[in-house]
Amino acid sequence: MAAGREHFSSRLGFVLAAAGAAVGLGNIWGFPTQAASNGGGAFLLVYLLLILVVAYPMLVVEMAIGRHGQANPIDSMRALGKTPLTKKLGGGVGFVGLMVPCLVLAFYSIVGGWLVSFMLAAWADLVGLHAASDWLKGFSVGRNLFGAGVFYLLTILIVQAGVKNGIEKWSTRLMPALFVLFGVMFIYVMTLPGANEGLAHYLIPDFSKIMDSDLILAAMGQGFFSLTIGGCSMLIYGSYLSRKENLPKMAMNVTLVDTAVAVVAGLVIMPAMFAAMAQGVEIYDQNGDLLSSSTLVFDVLPMLFDGLGVAGTFIALVFFVLMTIAALTSSISMLECPVALMNERVGTSRSTASWLLGSAIAAFSAVIVFNFGDLFGLVATVATQYVQPIAALLFCLYGGWVWNRHQKLQEMREGFDDIEQSLFWKVWPFYVKFVCPALVAAVIWMSVA
Repeated sequence: MAAGREHFSSRLGFVLAAAGAAVGLGNIWGFPTQAASNGGGAFLLVYLLLILVVAYPMLVVEMAIGRHGQANPIDSMRALGKTPLTKKLGGGVGFVGLMVPCLVLAFYSIVGGWLVSFMLAAWADLVGLHAASDWLKGFSVGRNLFGAGVFYLLTILIVQAGVKNGIEKWSTRLMPALFVLFGVMFIYVMTLPGANEGLAHYLIPDFSKIMDSDLILAAMGQGFFSLTIGGCSMLIYGSYLSRKENLPKMAMNVTLVDTAVAVVAGLVIMPAMFAAMAQGVEIYDQNGDLLSSSTLVFDVLPMLFDGLGVAGTFIALVFFVLMTIAALTSSISMLECPVALMNERVGTSRSTASWLLGSAIAAFSAVIVFNFGDLFGLVATVATQYVQPIAALLFCLYGGWVWNRHQKLQEMREGFDDIEQSLFWKVWPFYVKFVCPALVAAVIWMSVA
């Protein structure tokens, strides 16, 4: 254990922080969109199954690697090797993994800035500042820079405060607020005409679609990205987890909270989509495909809110506060990964590392903003469809093959003395060695096909 290394002070703090790292636009934006595009209830059923049999075992791998290494992603991966070569290769794997949060944060913060802008626009409408609201809702370089700047400022301020006083403190506040706001949104949305039809579409599966290969691959990919498999966030948070904790149980808790957010997001977004359709907003084309899958949150739902008059402005404010919270709980985990590396390798203070690295990634985001048409989609595609799946595969191969069975058993015994007698241990080592790599390879194939 690294001397003086911070750890989460409570189980609840870790679970909410780790779940917050996983919860983000992938849950609240991506999951409902995928469900709407892939049969609603059929997608939900397959997703729930795959999150347990595919994503959960991989989550345990990343958390275990982090707790074993008690360090940043590069040094934690090096710690798995027993020879100079495997240690060097492990460091390389850690570097690939570290690229994921840095690349993702560069474009994610721009989207986070849009959320901040729409949130402020709703507030401006409430107080009569309609010109400011129009500017905040408009798409311009200035608006994008402003929104991203505010989003980075919030992220840096939380990360610089540390694990207990920053990440844990704010996660234990933001995550409950997320559920409360979801509850408020759900109650209101269900009062709207058409919402019941959307709820039925979401909860009642069409069993004829369950074995559709595209649906299965989409659900598998969503499960991986929902839990940020390969994104280093779970690895770095695992490194702050006490050795007294039962790793499989803690990973299951994180999985359940993250999945609950995705499911609840669907309970809000899907009925809201059908309510918008009842008001004349076009959602699907003649083939049943979403017309606006990439702009659902910023085009379709605001049209719904606008049709509700003054009440819609209040609902819009609540909704975009909710979305901003979800985005922040993810962004702080992304920035934490390189900050931990700089803090441990260079000895720079956490505050200095947070501002330096946050500013550096923000500068890259500014370049993307000024060249939005050329770079935004490119960076997002490279990060999520190539680098993250490859990092997940490398983590899986290292965790399954380089990290031998006895070493894994020793790590798992910490907090779970009789793990050898459990069904989990009888299945998990084989599963992560053979099954998980094949499934990750399938996700990669889906991403590039």
